[in-house]
Amino acid sequence: MHGLINRAIQAFVVSTYGEDRWANIMESADLGFSEFEAMLFYTDAQSTKMLRALERSQERALSEILEDTGTFLVSNPQVEALRRLLRFGGVNYVEFLHSLDDLPDRARLAVADLHLPALELVEISPGQFDLICQPGLPGFAFVLMGVLRAMADDYGDLVILDYRGTQDGTDQSAEVISITLVETDFAEGRTFDLGAHSL
Repeated sequence: MHGLINRAIQAFVVSTYGEDRWANIMESADLGFSEFEAMLFYTDAQSTKMLRALERSQERALSEILEDTGTFLVSNPQVEALRRLLRFGGVNYVEFLHSLDDLPDRARLAVADLHLPALELVEISPGQFDLICQPGLPGFAFVLMGVLRAMADDYGDLVILDYRGTQDGTDQSAEVISITLVETDFAEGRTFDLGAHSL
């Protein structure tokens, strides 16, 4: 797994629960190191050990933790670059949803060796969508749930998300997230400027 993904999980835990919690998780995972490097690659076994230790530490389902991580990646100022990458997808939430098909390619423009699963948005009816997430990165659909929820808040829209599992009931199949746009302009969205500001 790309180190950038593990590093994002580390940032979420440290920011939310503190350095000591992360140190305990990594000690429990018994990987022989305490931090992930963003530009290195790690084996699936190493990543799995970390995730299982995280799940034990939090005493929560891993799916919930990953969804919270997705929300963190959009809403926390530490990772503003990801929010900007996503907001370039459209001026409203529906345009953003339609831009998700291109997200893996846009991610590779930013980090050439970062390969995210292919995404396909299917419009079922006005305001009702299925987002199909292809296999390739275990847990990615749950992170995406958090991203989708946070981006709805970012745009000020009210949505209902439902994780529907694999498309044909097997572990190797694509996962489906159902998205219902309940109300646009439900709340005031966060401001967004096209130009980046330097300090």
